[in-house]
Amino acid sequence: MRFSHFTASLLLGASLAFIPRPGQAQTSVVQAVRPNRNTQFLYLNGVVVQRLGTQNTPLTQNVRLPNGTKINVRSGIVELPTGKITTLRDGDYVNAEGGIVFGSPASAAAARGDTSVAANAKFDTYVHVGNAPARILADAPTEREQLLMRKIELLSRKVTLLTQTNPNPPSTEAVDKQLSEIDTQLKTAKRE
Repeated sequence: MRFSHFTASLLLGASLAFIPRPGQAQTSVVQAVRPNRNTQFLYLNGVVVQRLGTQNTPLTQNVRLPNGTKINVRSGIVELPTGKITTLRDGDYVNAEGGIVFGSPASAAAARGDTSVAANAKFDTYVHVGNAPARILADAPTEREQLLMRKIELLSRKVTLLTQTNPNPPSTEAVDKQLSEIDTQLKTAKRE
């Protein structure tokens, strides 16, 4: 069977349409989800699964969280609302608010372009000192929890600003002001 130049060009063009392009986090249908606040989108064994408690559920469609974060369930590529793109590694997950939690120091370092961290490095063990909560929290966050979640968001934004590799680092004054306001509100918020 002989192919003409036109047929060969057509086949080549059609095959190139299926090659993923760099920087494209999402290549298929994206499902908008409203996860419960304990939901995690975990990269495990080369795919993203939805984890709730100890139950992992395979995902068939890419995910878009309420804050605009997009997660490619096959490749683990995460596109943040700011346009920044990063790739999850085994053990990393995206929480319901769109924050990335790294499973190892090496994956955290890789996300920021640092190759000096050993692949087998481990996080220090975290030990919480204090009393355990007297009750299991309901799905609705308390005022104090909402303030603390907002504070975490702002601190993450500040870290992002401070780690940008610009010759003129951006000002964190606005974020610092908001953090100060939240600290004032936390002092008066009821502990439950």
